[in-house]
Amino acid sequence: MQMPKPTDEAKQRFRSLVPDAEGVELKPMFGQLAAFVQGNMFAGLFGSTVGVKLAPPEAAELAQLPGAGPFGPPDRPMGGYLALPAVLPDVEAAAWVGKAKDYVATLPAKVKKSR
Repeated sequence: MQMPKPTDEAKQRFRSLVPDAEGVELKPMFGQLAAFVQGNMFAGLFGSTVGVKLAPPEAAELAQLPGAGPFGPPDRPMGGYLALPAVLPDVEAAAWVGKAKDYVATLPAKVKKSR
């Protein structure tokens, strides 16, 4: 499957949704963009689709919204991540990304592998 490339507009929108908070990092990942806290990804961009990792109750709530669904390649969606509905206003999308950051910040920090 060909990976969709995010447009400059999609990348800019993603950056605007990610909280400007201590410990938050934006990094390229497989030609896309991803947001991390404590080394763990909490949000990502796949083409123009934004995906988030949420606590189970919030994930269940998001899954009920029309247009929410699996995140990533259709043949291999990323487990534990949900795509935000494309029609979600930026204010609401940013709130979901913020919830994802807050949840992932409670998880154990990822230890960098030594080479």
